[in-house]
Amino acid sequence: MPRFKHYNYDQDAMVVINYQEQLQPGTFEHAVHYLIEHKLDLSVFHPKYRNEDTGRLAYDPAILLKIILFAYSKGITSSREMQWCCETNIIFKALSCDTVPHFTTLAKFVSSHADEIEELFEQILLVCHEQGLLGNELFAIDGCKMSSNAAKEWSGTFKELGEKRDKLRRLIRHHLKEHYEKDEAETEAELDRDIRCQQR
Repeated sequence: MPRFKHYNYDQDAMVVINYQEQLQPGTFEHAVHYLIEHKLDLSVFHPKYRNEDTGRLAYDPAILLKIILFAYSKGITSSREMQWCCETNIIFKALSCDTVPHFTTLAKFVSSHADEIEELFEQILLVCHEQGLLGNELFAIDGCKMSSNAAKEWSGTFKELGEKRDKLRRLIRHHLKEHYEKDEAETEAELDRDIRCQQR
């Protein structure tokens, strides 16, 4: 019988990782990172922050946007699951610079800035489609599968591009709504659990 090297998945390891190197050029996550850091104006988020002189430091909207959009691309619309991904998934860690925003921070950001997020996500997804960066698989937005074949589906007239843009806008809105509803349901379930525990 042949002999093989032993391996064990039930172990922890300390690994040195450069987060920038995890965001490989030519990938969706690199495009999201690059566009948010270098091409998009995020000043629309600034007026809602009131911590110039006092108060706690806030998470940069760039970090929150990267986490949320990458999560949506993986079909994740729960703020709790996004927090867990930031704790455990190397790409989420790279996009968030190893910060772990609490799920309530993510939920509040989405509910407070839905319109701004929708507009920015639409711009990012259109650029990614034009560059063919969504891969050959299906890209999940709001649980709907959207073909990422940029060559066929995303070429055409300005009218067709406008229709595709409208479709993207509807899908993003639906995704944001689903995210909000999931967070609300999880909060209600947690409150019910707390009440039952107190009644014991």
